[in-house]
Amino acid sequence: MKKPLVVLTGPTAVGKTELSIALAKAINGEIISADSMQVYKQMDIGTAKIMPDEMQGIPHYLVDELEPDEEFNVVKFKEYANYYMEQIYKKGKIPILVGGTGFYIQAVLNDVDFEKNQEDNSIRENLTKFANENGAKALHDKLKAVDPKSAENIHENNIKRVIRALEFWEQTGKRISDHNEKEKEKKSPYNFVYFVLTNDRKVLYDRINKRVDLMMKKGLLEEVTALKEKGYDRSLVSMQAIGYKEIYAYLEGEMTLEEAIYILKRDTRHFAKRQLTWFRREQEVTWVDKSQFLDEKDVLEYCLSILQANNVLL
Repeated sequence: MKKPLVVLTGPTAVGKTELSIALAKAINGEIISADSMQVYKQMDIGTAKIMPDEMQGIPHYLVDELEPDEEFNVVKFKEYANYYMEQIYKKGKIPILVGGTGFYIQAVLNDVDFEKNQEDNSIRENLTKFANENGAKALHDKLKAVDPKSAENIHENNIKRVIRALEFWEQTGKRISDHNEKEKEKKSPYNFVYFVLTNDRKVLYDRINKRVDLMMKKGLLEEVTALKEKGYDRSLVSMQAIGYKEIYAYLEGEMTLEEAIYILKRDTRHFAKRQLTWFRREQEVTWVDKSQFLDEKDVLEYCLSILQANNVLL
């Protein structure tokens, strides 16, 4: 018997958090965050992190676990997620993977095998240095030359994943895109339902703009200032997150605050668009278009009916 697993994903600001808690209450579930940035402590506002008083008693994992200068990647995510899932199963509960990082979800869902390469940090360090000196586009061009498919799938601003793909090439002589294709052909070890929450684009973009305004009211500027003062350098992966890099650029005098907010809104909308493109490529997903439902209660009931039909409930 395959173990049950629920995935709830979708673009940023679509409303995953609210639905995930209602779902967890309804199916006796616990939540594992599949977000590459909410794992970091001290980064609450810019990541739209769920706070303890908002969790309504539902345990959340991989939220607030690492310091901003600690490394977190898909390999570590899979290790942590697998460990927490086992703990959840032992309690007789259902794990719910919630978040917008599609690559992380795919790694757990398909039990992707990340080849254990020799520990050689020098490659990563050299690539990071190259990116810092020559910029994201030059680094992305290097990837395009050896692995065009990966270059097409990975946005040039996602420096962490570009470096990972180049590092894989240098260590193994193989394209990471070929490796990932083989892994995708594997059958999932879980009895799962993969929900992708979406909404009318105009509504989604409006929610994104309002969320950024709310972040500024809540103190995003002060949050990034405090991180900078503590010595968290902008070259860190955590400081490259949307919301942090723009405000950091303002603090460094590279643009006005108004420009930073404008770019933050624009880049968040672009990010949401890229997330939707990723999810459209995924197989066996159940799209949940919020614009087709009267309210949140109807969305929940629809999701529960899908879980029931697929025998995912315990």
